[in-house]
This record gives sequence, structure tokens and C-alpha cells, in this order.
Amino acid sequence: MTTSASYGRPSSNLPVIANFDSAHLTVGAGVAIFHVATARVVVCYHSVEKYWFLPKGRRDASEDSATGAEREGYEESGYRNRLLPIPLQHRQPRPHNPINPPSPFVTEPIWTQLMPITRSAQYILFWYIAETLPPDLEERLNQISSERKTASGAYQVPDPFPRDMTLKQRVLLEEEEGCEPMRHQDTGVDEEEKLYESYLLPVEEAVQRLRGTIMADVVGRGWEAVCERREVEDSEIEGKQGN
Repeated sequence: MTTSASYGRPSSNLPVIANFDSAHLTVGAGVAIFHVATARVVVCYHSVEKYWFLPKGRRDASEDSATGAEREGYEESGYRNRLLPIPLQHRQPRPHNPINPPSPFVTEPIWTQLMPITRSAQYILFWYIAETLPPDLEERLNQISSERKTASGAYQVPDPFPRDMTLKQRVLLEEEEGCEPMRHQDTGVDEEEKLYESYLLPVEEAVQRLRGTIMADVVGRGWEAVCERREVEDSEIEGKQGN
């Protein structure tokens, strides 16, 4: 597992006060897409400008940030994905009178960045943690695209990670199928995105490729959270078996 010391974990900045109307604010989302079964993560490479990055981009109008993260992840990398609930320290309240008991795992952004676009326009970027899709869901979404007579790789919103599924159960689905996650071709929506390449890299290698950016910590901290979830679930199972 990657440790914070191996890449120099960044710290949060001090809080700021700023105000932007809708004409001066752009909201975006990015994602680290893990293939949990093999401890790899999707990393993109700009074939002309020669740099590594995680997929990200502006959310569409009226689109929520989480969905935008999944869609951008797909369009820029070619890998279908869905957000992966993880144990994460955050400041959001628990649901009031929830239908189901609160889960210790959430799909909140693991990092948020504020960056100026121009002297008067602001960009806010949310980074999420996701996983590649299981083979059966990948096949179903491809079938939907086919039935709608769109390109086989056309974007379809995936089902969320099942609330009652553990990571161990999820990994077993992958091992039973024994297949590599599908990378769709020509998913970029403009000429710039057609220059992007994408690779499934071991977590340690991905962190090194992204070294010096917040994206390195998105991957490093994200993978630590994935491993922590597995440990929490294993402990719960052992506790039930011991009773």
C-alpha cells in the first residue's frame, strides 16, 4: 500500500471567504478509478504535451457533481465506472430519519480544489473515488447502448455500488469472470480529448507518475481508504462469526 511518506502528503489550505455568481463560477469533478481486484488505477496521458493526469472536467448543466465525475472519467479514459463508498472523515451531517441505517462508507469528495480561470472567474473541482464496473453491469450497459442504436461505448449512467455488497464479494465477481476491465475507444467528446491515452497502472506507479500534484494524493489516500474499507468489513464478519 502507498504511504503518505512515499509521496509527501499535502495539507489543506486555510478557509477563505469568496462570492461568485453563476456567470463567474465553473463546477467540475474528477475521479480516481480503481480496479480493486488488481490494485490498479486508471491514469490518463496527454500524447502531445506528455503529462499524466486523472480524468476530470466540467459537469454538465443541471448534472450533479457525482454523476459528472463518473461521466468525465468515462469520456476521458474510456473506462466505465461508478463511485465507490469509502470510510472518509468529512463534515457532512448524517441523513435525518433515513430509510436504511447509516453506512460508515460515503461517496463524498476526497479532495476539493479552487482554481482561478480568469481574473474574475473561479473553478471549483471535486475529486471522487470510483471503481471499474463488474463484467455483468458493463455488458448490460453496452446492450442498452446497442438497443438504442448508439455507439457501443456511448455513456450510460451505471447502477450505484450495492449497499449490501462487501469489497470481498465484489472482487470475487471479477475473479469468477477472469476478465480485464473494458476500455472503450473514441469516448472523447472533442479534439483535445482524442489526444488522451489511458492506462491501468499499479497504485504505487500511478502515485509516482502524478507526483507533485494533488492527484497523487487522490490516488494514494483513495487506495488507503479502499483498503481500510476491506479491513472494516473483514472485522465485522469476524465479529459476527465469533458471536
